[in-house]
Amino acid sequence: MHECSLVESIRKFIGQTVTVFTTSGGLSGEGFTGVLASVTDCTIKLITDFGQPPTCPLGSSCTGSRNNGFAGFPNNRGGGKGCCSGWVGSVTEIPICKIAGFTHNAV
Repeated sequence: MHECSLVESIRKFIGQTVTVFTTSGGLSGEGFTGVLASVTDCTIKLITDFGQPPTCPLGSSCTGSRNNGFAGFPNNRGGGKGCCSGWVGSVTEIPICKIAGFTHNAV
């Protein structure tokens, strides 16, 4: 399949959960599953792990004994400072030219 038609096909599934297999080896060759966030002519972006919502969205009144994060980011999925306690999630960017397979629901 030509890369341009692959990009157009993949774009139809933005916002849906998909699995992308790449031409690389190791764990990355087993595929990446996540919500398709964006598609450009060169890369796709998957949200592969969602973060927790902020625990104190209106201010930093929740700082306290767990204030051991660095620059507002959590330490090991817990205890951060201010509004940033909790896991922040992850995003995977995959070059179009490295996609070996693209799996999505039929419906």
